[in-house]
Amino acid sequence: MEDLQGKVAVITGGASGIGLAVAEQAAAAGMRLVLGDVEEAPLREAERVLGARGAEVLGVVTDVADEASVRALRDRALDRFGAVHLVHNNAGVGVGGPIWEVSQEDWRWILDVNLWGVVHGVRTFVPLLIEQGEGHVVNTASIAGLVASPFLGPYNATKQAVVAISETLYKDLELAGSPVGVSVLCPGFVQTRIGESDRNRPAWAPGAEGEAAEGMRGAIQALVAGGIPPDRVGTAVIDAVRANQFYILTHPELDAVVHTRFEDIAQRRAPSPSPIG
Repeated sequence: MEDLQGKVAVITGGASGIGLAVAEQAAAAGMRLVLGDVEEAPLREAERVLGARGAEVLGVVTDVADEASVRALRDRALDRFGAVHLVHNNAGVGVGGPIWEVSQEDWRWILDVNLWGVVHGVRTFVPLLIEQGEGHVVNTASIAGLVASPFLGPYNATKQAVVAISETLYKDLELAGSPVGVSVLCPGFVQTRIGESDRNRPAWAPGAEGEAAEGMRGAIQALVAGGIPPDRVGTAVIDAVRANQFYILTHPELDAVVHTRFEDIAQRRAPSPSPIG
């Protein structure tokens, strides 16, 4: 989808971090924006700032874990702009800890947002793109979708599932003869608020308390703070949409880690220690 001028982008998790950075780059390319986010105040601020820069932007409070909410996002986009061309399933959360200590509530919460959010986005928007005969889907995974780091069990599981869903979607569309494009975004650490995911916890999933939990949250936040700025990811995503590039890897220094993981599999050896995290 080389010419983005006047096209419509729907971006979940669009009020901050990677989602907002993609929105900024999409607006710079002349796209009209529909931003979905579960946090209303940051969403309204993003809407205001982007609008002040001349973008046509609609903010819709959206819970990607709720299929009806994602369908409402689609309907609001169509009511406002009449079409959708780029769908970026981007919203995500993460918590850490030894996998045997992660609560059932945390598993459910992370799967609801990171996995079901993508499933809802694909089921809701892809039929529309196929019917139009035009469009592109970007699913945010992570380098954790390619390499499993310790203490991130539910996060790793969801992100590897998002990679598999994206690869399958690409192949299904190819077999269907559809021109709709697909990309999967697999960044390393990016300076976002994912380390503060607890701010959006549902009431039924209370977070772990205590010194160990606080230490884990602090460690994740420190790693995130040392990551790359979101604007670099936003540029990479829009470049990939234009080029119809499938894999979007933003940290070339991690290529060797990915190769090692694949070599572990090919040589039937135990997983190598992960330097990530």
